[in-house]
Amino acid sequence: MKKINAVITGIGVNLPDYVLTNEELSTMVDTSDEWIMTRVGIKERRILKGEGKGASEMGAEAVKQLLEKTGTKPEEVDLVICTTVTPDHLFPGTSAIICDKAGIHNIQSFDMNAACSGFLYGLDTATKYVQSGSHKKVILVSAEKMSSITDYTDRTTCVLFGDAATAVMLEPTEEEVGVMDTILKSNGIGRHHLLMKAGGSVNPPSHKTVDANEHTVYQEGQTVFKHAVSNMADVSVEIMKKNNLTSDDVAWLVPHQANLRIIDATARRMGVKKEQVMINIEKYGNTTSATIPLCLWEWEKQLKKGDNLVLSAFGAGFTWGAIYLKWGYDSK
Repeated sequence: MKKINAVITGIGVNLPDYVLTNEELSTMVDTSDEWIMTRVGIKERRILKGEGKGASEMGAEAVKQLLEKTGTKPEEVDLVICTTVTPDHLFPGTSAIICDKAGIHNIQSFDMNAACSGFLYGLDTATKYVQSGSHKKVILVSAEKMSSITDYTDRTTCVLFGDAATAVMLEPTEEEVGVMDTILKSNGIGRHHLLMKAGGSVNPPSHKTVDANEHTVYQEGQTVFKHAVSNMADVSVEIMKKNNLTSDDVAWLVPHQANLRIIDATARRMGVKKEQVMINIEKYGNTTSATIPLCLWEWEKQLKKGDNLVLSAFGAGFTWGAIYLKWGYDSK
């Protein structure tokens, strides 16, 4: 019996129309285009506007686009996984809402939260469902409305985040393509350095938490940066060594888009050239779990079947990891 691999067969994306530029941000807080570009490398980000619109709004549109691109009928889908730190509600799951809005009914769905590493955790999980033989078409949605938890009076965090949703299809194949290897890690020491302080069971919503502005992103930037630089680079090199890959073997590094300096440090450690690194942080900012698939979508037409990709991320928790992916198709 041949080994079953899980391969990405298509990508759908939804980006809000509204573009929030550094110039506009500079009218809201004490910042400038030069300050933001020098420190993180972001020029603009997309923001979802409109009353009552949450992560599912973008996620459902990304799924619809994916179904159309792959020629898949809603009833053919076996499972939908949604990675998000900005669910529509604590419950019900955003994945179920996305399914309903996309016309997918009576199937298994669930949410995952691994912060900025969410796509990697979700891709690993989706892969195992496909490899088991029980699921033929698995959709992994990464939907993030970060503007809903961003404090636009805090210049250290409000410049970082944007909104976006992506959806990828995972299907079985006997070819030597798809997800080849995964290394995922977490360490709860990071829970104090990057979090939303209120809204959960430890610190439920109250007048006090709202007045203290504890329902937005809190980050100790220098501490997070230090851990991100070392861990993201380390795990990327680790997966290369584990699979006997040299920098010449790697066609593309696909890094989480949080900070240009973190991306550059990871690329240097891996020994890959700048032209081998997917970078679009200047256009979209940090869209949390959606950044990596957003890169794959943007570079899709340049990818060739058999290309070796290293996907790498670091997020709150702390969570981090790397995936060795062999690309599965030539774009039409």
